[in-house]
Amino acid sequence: MTRSVLFDASRLLSRVERTAPTGVDRVCLAYAEWLLSLPDVQVTPVRGRNDQLVVVDEAWFRECVATLRSRWTGAFFERSLTEDEMRLMTALSSDTKAADSVIGKPPTDPARPPGRRRRVWKQFFRSQWIQKLPDSTLYFNVGHTGLGDDRILGELRDRGIERIVFLHDLIPITHPEFCRPGDRDKHRQRVLNTLNTASRIVVNSRYTADELAAFAAREGVTPPPIHAVHLGLEPTFLTPLTAATPRPYFVHIGTIEARKNLAFLLSIWRRLYERMGDAAPQLVLVGRYGWENEAVLDHLERSPALRGLVHQASDLPDSALATLMASARALVAPSSVEGFDLPAVEASALGVALIASDIPVHRELVPDAQLIDPLDGLGWLDALETATRHPPKATPFSAPTWERHFAEVARRVGLSQ
Repeated sequence: MTRSVLFDASRLLSRVERTAPTGVDRVCLAYAEWLLSLPDVQVTPVRGRNDQLVVVDEAWFRECVATLRSRWTGAFFERSLTEDEMRLMTALSSDTKAADSVIGKPPTDPARPPGRRRRVWKQFFRSQWIQKLPDSTLYFNVGHTGLGDDRILGELRDRGIERIVFLHDLIPITHPEFCRPGDRDKHRQRVLNTLNTASRIVVNSRYTADELAAFAAREGVTPPPIHAVHLGLEPTFLTPLTAATPRPYFVHIGTIEARKNLAFLLSIWRRLYERMGDAAPQLVLVGRYGWENEAVLDHLERSPALRGLVHQASDLPDSALATLMASARALVAPSSVEGFDLPAVEASALGVALIASDIPVHRELVPDAQLIDPLDGLGWLDALETATRHPPKATPFSAPTWERHFAEVARRVGLSQ
C-alpha cells in the first residue's frame, strides 16, 4: 500500500543556487533523497507560503535534489579551480611558508551565468500553488522552516497528519551570546511551537535531546516523543584516506562565527608561531563568514605573524573537504558549543586525528579524540606543537551512516524501508 508523505522543501529550495551546503542543508538533502527513494511512498514536496503549505512541482523538485547532490558532492573535480583555490593548494604543498595568506573575501553573491537566477525562479514559480494538499499520513520538517508560529503544524494536526520535526540544536536559547540579537526569542518560539504541536521530534544527539527535555521542563510543557538519532555521513567520508604534504597543516571546517571559538584558535596560532618560528604549521579555515566574525577577520587580515600561515576558503564540495582533511596533520574543533559536530565525525571516519574541545557533544560523538577545554590556551598550544612535531594517530572509529539513521527513523514513524 502506497503512503502519501509531505516533505517540507522550503530550506532546500532556498539553497538551490548554493555551491556548498551547511550541516542543516546536508540533513535536508539526505532526507529528501531518502523519502524519494522509498518504493511505497508518494512524496509531495511542499513549501511554506503566507503561513500555509503549498505544493511544489514534484518533477522540478526531483531535478533540484539531483542537481544539489552533484554540485555539493563532487563538483570540485569537475570544474576549473579558482585563483584562490590554486593559491591555497600551492601554499599547502610547499615546504616553505607562503609570503601571503590565501583569504577569501566575505561573500556577496557568487558569479553566475547571466539569467540563471531568473530561469531558476521562473521554474520555481511554476509550482502548483493552487493545488490542494493531498490526503497524507506524515509530514516531515527537517529544516526549522515555518515553525515561527503554530498555524502550519496546527492545521496538519487538525487534518490527522502526523508531524515529524527535526530540531538541530537549542544554541540560540542556551547560548544566545553566540547568536544574532533577537535569535533567542525567535528560536524559543520555534521550539515551543514544535513541543506543543509536533507528533514526534527527532534530534541529532543525546546532548540535544537532554537540552530539549530540560527546556520543556522549564517551560512547563509535556513534550512529544523525542528520538536522538546520530546523523549519517556522506559516502565521501566513509573510506579512510592517506596523504602527506611536505609541511604539516591543520584544518578547521565550519562557519566562521563566534561559537566556533576561532579568535581563540588564531591567538593560539600566533603563540605557536612565536614558539616555533618558520617550523610552525599552517592552518586552513574552511567555511563561510557568519555572525560576529570581526575578531577573526582582524587576525586574518592584520596579524603579521599569521600572514602566509593561516588561510581561509569557502564553498568547497565534499570531494575537496575530504582531500583537505586526509592531508592534514589533524582536524581542530575548538567550538564552545555544538548540537552535532559533523566535521569532527567526518574526520574521525576518514582516519584523521582530531583535536577538539571538551564539550558534551564531543564526549558523546568522538570520546577517544584528544579533548581539551575550549578555554585552556596552554593545553591547546602544547597539543598543537606536539602534533606538529610528532604526527598523532587517529583512534579507531565506527562511523554513523545514513542507512542506520533512516532505519531508526523509519521504525519510529512507521515507514517501511
